[in-house]
Amino acid sequence: MSEDSHLDEGFFRRYRELLDAEDAAFDELEHAYEDGDRARYEQDLVQWRSSVERRATFLDRTGLAQLRVT
Repeated sequence: MSEDSHLDEGFFRRYRELLDAEDAAFDELEHAYEDGDRARYEQDLVQWRSSVERRATFLDRTGLAQLRVT
């Protein structure tokens, strides 16, 4: 599959959604850390990791996770 065959508007829209979700989850994690709320931190950490995994899975399915910048 060519690198640009799947880089359409739908790809970028979904990727942006995943990045936004990851960013929001990290913000919540950061706030829990700053507040010293260990229980909320643990929950937010699970949410953040999940959002990172969803983004990585998306990139893997599109074949972009295998691309390397040299």
